[in-house]
Order: sequence, then structure tokens, then C-alpha cells
Amino acid sequence: MTRSTTIKRDRMHLRLDAKTKRKLERAAAYEQTTVTKFVMTNAMAAAERIIEAHEKVTLAPADWDVFYNALIDPPEPNRKLKAAARRYRERFGG
Repeated sequence: MTRSTTIKRDRMHLRLDAKTKRKLERAAAYEQTTVTKFVMTNAMAAAERIIEAHEKVTLAPADWDVFYNALIDPPEPNRKLKAAARRYRERFGG
């Protein structure tokens, strides 16, 4: 049986007041885990929620229809879009 192990090399130090540290230790004890694992688990869950909220786009059905139709049958580029494409090519060589 092969077991994959992640080598932990990075370290993060936190400065806490005594009250906060005791609260984290208490919560970790209720979860029957270490403070490190408790903090990591909850910090990662919060990070995932925050990243998803900022990177995921959710559209209402009517907006989805407009977006989908624009992808399937895009309109002809107007003057402003052509000018923007020209500026992009001049700046980035695309």
C-alpha cells in the first residue's frame, strides 16, 4: 500500500493574546484535535469560501441566456472594440 506524504516546509508564526490562544485551544479540544490542525482546517475553509466568492461568477437565468447567446452568436465588433484590439496589439504585440 502506497501512502502519499506532503512534506511541510513552510511555517507561519502568529502572535496571539492569551485570551485568543486559550479560546483556540478550547475549541480544538472540543474537536479532539491539535490547535495547529484546528486553525489550519478552519483557515483553509474560510480561504476557499473567500476565493470562490471572488472568483466564481453566478448569473441569473436571464443573464445566462444573454451571455450564452453572445458566445454562440457573437455580435460584429464595433468601432470601440476594434480600437481596443488595435491598442492591445500595439502594446503587447498580439
